[in-house]
Amino acid sequence: MFYVLSWFSVVALLALWSLAAWALHAVAVWTVSNAGALTGAASGAGTIAVPDWLAPWVPPEVAQWASQLMAGFAPFVDGLLQAAPALAGGLTVATWVIWGIGSVLLVLLGAGLHLLIALLRRRGGGSGPQPRQPVAA
Repeated sequence: MFYVLSWFSVVALLALWSLAAWALHAVAVWTVSNAGALTGAASGAGTIAVPDWLAPWVPPEVAQWASQLMAGFAPFVDGLLQAAPALAGGLTVATWVIWGIGSVLLVLLGAGLHLLIALLRRRGGGSGPQPRQPVAA
């Protein structure tokens, strides 16, 4: 009975692991595939200003330095967004590798539970009631 419960738990965990991997892969591929539509969005980063409520506490040199830094990063961010759709294939391979490693670990967990139950049954005499021996007179 314990064997069935332990393997049922392992199979249920494996199903949940597979569902989670599939869902995260779908979301990640959708996000990476649509990231190319955002190209050019980073070009407006140089026009970002310090909010009015924060401006009195920020020195003008720091605000100007931050704006220049953001403007310098804009081409880099645009390049990453343009390259993002090409990463979708690598994401699929990474998902399969991670899913495979997790699945192997879950099957090893099941085998470990199986061995643990076998050891406990052997040591504890958990095989049920023993038949009575006839008493010689």
